[in-house]
Amino acid sequence: MSLIVQKYGGTSVGSVERIQAVADKVAGFRQRGDDVVVVVSAMSGETNRLIGLAHEMQEQPDPREMDVLVSTGEQVTIALLCMALKARGCEAKSYTGGQVKILTDSSHTKARIIDIDQANMAADLKLGRVVVVAGFQGVDERGAITTLGRGGSDTTGVALAAALGADECQIYTDVDGVYTTDPRVVDGARRLDRITFEEMLEMASLGSKVLQIRAVEFAGKYNVPLRVLHSFQDGPGTLITLDEEETEMEQPVVAGIAFNRDEAKLTVRGVPDIPGAASKLLAPIGAANIEVDVIVQNVAADGSTDMTFTVHRNDMEKAAGVLHGVAESLQAKEVSTDDKIAKVSIVGVGMRSHAGVASKMFNTLAEEGINIQMITTSEIKISVIIDERYLELAVRSLHSAFELDKEPSEE
Repeated sequence: MSLIVQKYGGTSVGSVERIQAVADKVAGFRQRGDDVVVVVSAMSGETNRLIGLAHEMQEQPDPREMDVLVSTGEQVTIALLCMALKARGCEAKSYTGGQVKILTDSSHTKARIIDIDQANMAADLKLGRVVVVAGFQGVDERGAITTLGRGGSDTTGVALAAALGADECQIYTDVDGVYTTDPRVVDGARRLDRITFEEMLEMASLGSKVLQIRAVEFAGKYNVPLRVLHSFQDGPGTLITLDEEETEMEQPVVAGIAFNRDEAKLTVRGVPDIPGAASKLLAPIGAANIEVDVIVQNVAADGSTDMTFTVHRNDMEKAAGVLHGVAESLQAKEVSTDDKIAKVSIVGVGMRSHAGVASKMFNTLAEEGINIQMITTSEIKISVIIDERYLELAVRSLHSAFELDKEPSEE
């Protein structure tokens, strides 16, 4: 008998029929003798509907009231799922985030979890009940409802698994696992049986949408075995684990290829090459709550510097507005922008012990006539910025070059 935390996203509970299908699955685990905690999102489309209503009332909705509003979506789902479970003779009890209590800070619409009181859940599990918890939400010290931001139900699931000491946290979604890359781009993309937390964190941060980054961070920090599964298809899914050693003999150099179309590039040319210039350029960007990704600086013989960095495409105009004023004060020559770029990354813990990975990546792109604009690396990833129109060609070429369409045991 195991203690399992299961999380079902909005598409998995998007209709009465799908909620009933989830109830069938959960009841099956309970009948097998497992203790089960279920975390659910709002029904597909419901959060967007509620956000739309808020904007009809207020151009910039009050964050506190927004949290009160959007948290109601999950409350509907937990009640309906408990009803469906009880109709199947399976005892169940629903909890909002506040009832658990999932204590967060007071950063409305993007709160972070501080602590979880698992006493009530543990008591219900001991009585043989399925515990059904609203994802995405909690309460602060004053009792105000908070939400964890988009995709926060994944984080709720992992956090509950950590608090309860669960044997596994299962994330049910509309894909049957983590793939070497997006199957919609590469026909030969292959489902991975296992991937390390490090690799999954890089994949998630670099554009893979399977799991929320914070959920992977949480799972890695508390060593919660995490498995990605399809909501309505049987299969082993993909296990995300700390243990590299179990797969080290067959560990490929590259585990997967991630990409992100939502990139934009800003360049400031002719900045005086003096101490503090980079800080003066980037500090106001950070103060404007704009995240900077890849940064490249080139120093010319005339004592001037060109600095280029990337931001999310939606932040480009805002970042450019901030930069123009700073650049003028530094007597820079020009600020330019480009939103027709994309980022492609190869990821793999095997890169730590293999030389020549970068040259193979660069040669592959060169053979396809794809120019590299920027490069950034870590121990287990290499990312390049390229022209957006070559994105899919780059991903397909790299997937083939690193033989990701082959099983690890294949010659």
